[in-house]
Amino acid sequence: MTPKSEEYLSSNIQDVADVKLALIPAESSDKESTTMVSSTPHSSRLKYLSLGVLVLQTTSLVLTMRYSRTLKEDGPRYLTSSAVVTAEVLKIFTCTFLVFMENKYSLRAMNLLLKEEIVKKPVETMKLAVPAGIYTLQNNLLYVALSNLDAATYQVTYQLKILTTALFSISMLGKRLGLYQWLSLLSLMAGVTLVQWPTDSTGEQKVLTAGSQVVGVVAVLMACVSSGFAGVYFEKILKETKQSVWVRNIQLGLFSFLLGFLGMMVYDGQSVRQSGMFQGYSAITWTVVVLQAVGGLVVAVVIKYADNILKGFATSVSIIVSTLISYFLLNDFHPTGVFFLGAMLVIAATFLYGYQGKPANGAVKV
Repeated sequence: MTPKSEEYLSSNIQDVADVKLALIPAESSDKESTTMVSSTPHSSRLKYLSLGVLVLQTTSLVLTMRYSRTLKEDGPRYLTSSAVVTAEVLKIFTCTFLVFMENKYSLRAMNLLLKEEIVKKPVETMKLAVPAGIYTLQNNLLYVALSNLDAATYQVTYQLKILTTALFSISMLGKRLGLYQWLSLLSLMAGVTLVQWPTDSTGEQKVLTAGSQVVGVVAVLMACVSSGFAGVYFEKILKETKQSVWVRNIQLGLFSFLLGFLGMMVYDGQSVRQSGMFQGYSAITWTVVVLQAVGGLVVAVVIKYADNILKGFATSVSIIVSTLISYFLLNDFHPTGVFFLGAMLVIAATFLYGYQGKPANGAVKV
């Protein structure tokens, strides 16, 4: 995988899960997948190790975030705005250490590099304020979504980021989609529609109210749009400049921290002043923060060993695992036949979107 592809993947640090797999443009990923995976036994082992890491990261963040937002505690619940800011701080420190490693543990070399790439290039640095602001909004929306939706419904619905990314890639980058990609997008929309189809189930076992369901779905849809736009915007920037993947993430983290801190003080300032920024934090809260900050960086490193089929398989396994855990452990999800049909259509769409068919002369361009 090229350095720019790694940067593009790691930049979308939240998407969450799930995200980083679907945000790869179909046109570029088809070309890269032929060179990402070799036939050596060592590479084969790395492929399946990558599969495990992708499934673990994609599933664990969603489930722990959902659990942390529904866990009944005696004291005040942690502030989601605080968790977003804390994750950005951890991300900045992690990327700074990686830059330190890249410069052979030389503080002088690292300082010179950061000064050259960040301070002396203010215009290039300011370009990242746009995706940083959108990613900050997206991270807060994901907390809202998982506070109102079960993990299974969230996982399936959030795959709409494939659709938004494809549409923004067409409009902003002039990318072309083949027949299989368009068919996958139709399957995706049909699947998500079925997952959100209203059911007649009522009674004491119903956990979510209609109002909270609507709030959760709207939050997911807004996160999908913001994810698609920010990812494509960031890809466009990467095509114009050359920088270290970790330096780019430091720049994104700095803007995200500033914007996130401002948002926290505007919306939760009174709570922060009364009980502190880390009120309600527990072990599960810190787990969510670490997964949110470091998870995307880990995926960016290992995903170069995964081809399109493996990425689709990881997404599918993650959806299935989230469904099972939501039903058996969290007890906040009661699947229906319509849900399973919609989930299968979404899973099929993730495979079809990355299918490497023969280049068609009739590829559709909008």
